[in-house]
Amino acid sequence: MPNPARILLKEETLDPAYLPPRLVRRETELQLLTKRYREALGKGLAYHLLLTGGVGSGKTALAKRLAADLERTGRGSELPVRSAYVNCWRRASDRTVMLDLLRSVDVSLPDRGYSLAEMIDVFEQGLRRRPQHLVVILDEAAALVKQETKLVYLLSRSREVALGSISLLLIAAEDLLPYMDAPSRSSFGVTHRLSLAPYGRDDLVEILKARAELALRPGSVDPETLDQIARIAAPNGDARFALEILAGAAHAAEDAGSDTVLAEHVRRVKGSLLPTLSESQLEDLSTNELSVLLALSRSLKGRGAAVASQRLRAAHSALLEELGGPAMSRTTFWRTLKELERDGLVTLEAAGSGESSKVAMDDLPASYLATLVEERIGRARPRKA
Repeated sequence: MPNPARILLKEETLDPAYLPPRLVRRETELQLLTKRYREALGKGLAYHLLLTGGVGSGKTALAKRLAADLERTGRGSELPVRSAYVNCWRRASDRTVMLDLLRSVDVSLPDRGYSLAEMIDVFEQGLRRRPQHLVVILDEAAALVKQETKLVYLLSRSREVALGSISLLLIAAEDLLPYMDAPSRSSFGVTHRLSLAPYGRDDLVEILKARAELALRPGSVDPETLDQIARIAAPNGDARFALEILAGAAHAAEDAGSDTVLAEHVRRVKGSLLPTLSESQLEDLSTNELSVLLALSRSLKGRGAAVASQRLRAAHSALLEELGGPAMSRTTFWRTLKELERDGLVTLEAAGSGESSKVAMDDLPASYLATLVEERIGRARPRKA
């Protein structure tokens, strides 16, 4: 009998290195690049591109999907298309990059004993032996370009140096053109660049939804939880971080014996990956801030990713009665919420007309935070004689 709490069915599809069959929210960019490359290759021309964007913006996935599609359907004039991918963070010199490129044309050389010029000659022989148009993808290219590299020039001027038919695609987090020599820079021109904007919250929700369909048991995660993860990752637009949280939350749910991924599981993972709330911070909070945080943590326990502000205020009023403290005015309550938001401890989200704002806390499991705050308030309250 299968474990009823099994949630992760294909965890590998949540790995950042996994290439999904469909690039959610990068379809427009893929169509644009496919059109550019096919037009150039159809004329027997190379097409060089600098692809930039922040961490988790989909640069690598876009380049790999483009290369795979060109291999499957594209032709460079009468030549078949083949791609070669090298991560320059690991291969940060011309010689080590060339070792990987040689393998892409079915040539294997020892790591030592050959100069770059000799390796280029062998590479040219490999291309001539199996005529093809090679799309070379150099990921994390800043590690290579910021050195005195000759390889970018040779690959981007492959026809001129009689190396073969090669298109070069550089991937980086920043503009690399200022670090290139003038001849290499001219190969990319003004239009041979594409900068990916960070993913927005809606983009991340759609990405998470698509990956959850691939990775998780159907019905094991609801839209509110996916939106919670997207909200956490949205400030940096980082899809990698969002997928890491989803995978971790699914593991946390399985470990807890839950058959669904809940907001508490997301908080547990986020707090371990990128904590912004510590026990020492609680020591610096005012009594008002502690009481609002306690009301929030109690309201969130087992009830989702956020709570309506009106409901939270009612819960806070009930809490003050329980503690025997004076009532708090609406103005003071909202000022306290804003102070907690300023310190990054809560998230406030405006609602539509006639609806109550939403208040969320993503940094610790609500049950654990409630325990910490209760202890802190207990120490701060004066003892009765």
